[in-house]
Amino acid sequence: MNIDFILSKTDSRPMYQQVMARIKEHIAIGDWPEGTKLPSIRELAAALKVSVITIKRAYQDLEQEGSIVTRQGKGCFVAASPEDQYKQITQGLDHHLEQAIKIAARLGLNDHEFAVKVQEIRDTVTERI
Repeated sequence: MNIDFILSKTDSRPMYQQVMARIKEHIAIGDWPEGTKLPSIRELAAALKVSVITIKRAYQDLEQEGSIVTRQGKGCFVAASPEDQYKQITQGLDHHLEQAIKIAARLGLNDHEFAVKVQEIRDTVTERI
C-alpha cells in the first residue's frame, strides 16, 4: 500500500484532518478501491511519525462519515460508495420482504391481511424510533 502522505506542520488544520484528507484523496482517485485494507493505526502512525491518537481520531471520523469500515479483529477497510451501500441495503430489504411474503403465503394470508400486518408492525416500530 502506497503511504505517500505529505503532512505539513504549517497547515492550519489539525494533523488528523490532514490524514483524513490524504486518505480521502487516495480513495477518490482510485488508488484505494472499495475493500482495500488500510494500514493499522500503529503502522500508519509510525510511517507518518505522528501519534497513534492522531490516526485513531482520523479513522474514527472517517468511519463516522462512511468512508471506511472497521471489521473487528481484521482492521479498517475502504467502504463501498454511498450508491453501492444503498444498493446493498435495498437488496437486503428485498430479501427480507420476499421471505415475509413466503411466510404469509404459508399462513394463508391474503394481500389485504398481509398489508394490514405490515402496517401494524410498521406502526409499532415507528413508535419506538
